[in-house]
Amino acid sequence: MNWAFTSSGTVTETYAAGLLRTMLEIPSSSYQERALADYLAEAMTHLGFQAHIDGVGNVIGVIEHGPGPTVMLLGHLDTVSGRPPVRSEDGKLYGRGAVDAKGPLAAMICAAAGAAGFPGRIVVIGVVEEETPRSRGAMAIRATHDRPDALIIGEPSGWSSVVLGYKGKLDLRYTVSCPATHPSNPAPKASELAVACWNALVELLGPDASHDVFGRPGATLCQLNADLTTATADLSIRIPPGFDVDALVSGVRARLSAGKLDVLNSVAACRVGRADPVVRALVSGVRRLHAQPRLVVKTATSDMNTLAEVWDIPMATYGPGDSSLDHADDEHIVLSDYMRGIDVLAIALAELAHLPVRSDDPATGAPLPERTPR
Repeated sequence: MNWAFTSSGTVTETYAAGLLRTMLEIPSSSYQERALADYLAEAMTHLGFQAHIDGVGNVIGVIEHGPGPTVMLLGHLDTVSGRPPVRSEDGKLYGRGAVDAKGPLAAMICAAAGAAGFPGRIVVIGVVEEETPRSRGAMAIRATHDRPDALIIGEPSGWSSVVLGYKGKLDLRYTVSCPATHPSNPAPKASELAVACWNALVELLGPDASHDVFGRPGATLCQLNADLTTATADLSIRIPPGFDVDALVSGVRARLSAGKLDVLNSVAACRVGRADPVVRALVSGVRRLHAQPRLVVKTATSDMNTLAEVWDIPMATYGPGDSSLDHADDEHIVLSDYMRGIDVLAIALAELAHLPVRSDDPATGAPLPERTPR
């Protein structure tokens, strides 16, 4: 038998820990993911996947078991910059991406590889550029792949928590140029106009705006490069469900006396209910491991937002790891939590095996009536 698997067909803990450690040792900051994609294509092939790398650099592994439902597990390859040393200490594995989000992706690969009894098709994808404004990897997946019957996004939720949704995001850029003048001239300076743009945004969002509350918007002045004659300000707003993006942009523009405000990126908030089949499957996995599941919403944004814009299917986000360690210099994952995460995903896949199979009309793209897996 392949040494990566136990006698019961599940991936061994030794292999799972080694897979994640190797992933951490391969740097993969945004736009530099190819080496990790190459490694995972080889590793997934070894585990029984049909694996390849697509045109934008996403690594895709497929296991076909039969005519049952298709479940997609999607995480991201890229990390923020920085290379803290990879090390194991006191049952924890340290390294960039241990939590965000190589740990969740590795757990997905291991759970899918061990799901020998799943009656349909499992697709595991590591996408590129999730940590960038454009989410190019997820955008390519939604444009080129048939929608699956269920989707699990791999982000750190904590092994006993399931994420129901995320705020959306609006990225704006304000640019302005002014004639050169003496600092004491009363004419507005570019730097002052950029600050005025930020103040207008904050005023429009109102005093209750907050990054801490899912139902309210929250703004960040991400970058400001300014002097007397030129200024550029990058503004990011995390937005709740139902937020009127057009009204906000129009309102800020109406308050500008000069300069230009461009929309760089806009993605809507997303949220599923507690009765969503994927949520129920993941909750079942947590309970089977004798823990009380927590259902949470996040004030950040993930590839769940990008895919939910076009795929109206059961979905949720899950992954081992403490999200408070995202991007931290001491980023690490507790290995026992990582192993529990694999088990939760394996149980969830077994639960999702009973989903009805949906298909799309190849001529119109419209959903056809559901068919029951044979």
